[in-house]
Amino acid sequence: MAQRSEADTDQAAGAGASDAEAASLANALVSGTSATSLEQYVQQLVQPSGAAAPQAARVLEALAQTKPELLTPHIELLVKHLDSPQTHVAQCCAHCLPQLARVAPAKVAKQLKTMQAALPSAPAIAQDGLVRTFVALCVASVTYQKRLIDSFELALRTAQPEQLPTWVEHILPALKGEPYAQARSVVEQRLPDPQLPREIAQRVADFLGVKLRPLPDRK
Repeated sequence: MAQRSEADTDQAAGAGASDAEAASLANALVSGTSATSLEQYVQQLVQPSGAAAPQAARVLEALAQTKPELLTPHIELLVKHLDSPQTHVAQCCAHCLPQLARVAPAKVAKQLKTMQAALPSAPAIAQDGLVRTFVALCVASVTYQKRLIDSFELALRTAQPEQLPTWVEHILPALKGEPYAQARSVVEQRLPDPQLPREIAQRVADFLGVKLRPLPDRK
């Protein structure tokens, strides 16, 4: 059987790249042997009705796992498309930005005001990406904690029940001192909320190391 060329591999991925194919294509970008340039993948991702967008999303997500530094010229574009109505585009941006915040925090922080303004009304995928990006910035440098505490408080106060445990487990370990105390206080205030499912409240309480109040007897 004849071996496929890199161009053939790119075309096959366009029809629906597997994770292994996406990783292979990302490795080709890193090594400089890719038949498709990084800029082409990025443009494919954000085309309004581009058929190649799903494959581009997988390749860029794989690249973010192995060599996120290559994506730094495209930070602003990734932020802009976080709220894309196309799920694969929003998910790609949400996965790439936290990795970029770890390796290029200062460059990601240039978009901080835009990201903070987007948080309240962003779709769930984008919100999760923003929260994890903010956490990555705080891990990279404690100087971001005070700038981000208001966003963390908002996220924890308004998180849907299914979002809350994961966000608590990401946010609190990234904070220290007063920002930690403020964020923890918001979480503890939510635990008695009857709208918060008991199993969710219990998971959060276990993480915090506190006991839940017993449920009132129902007659």
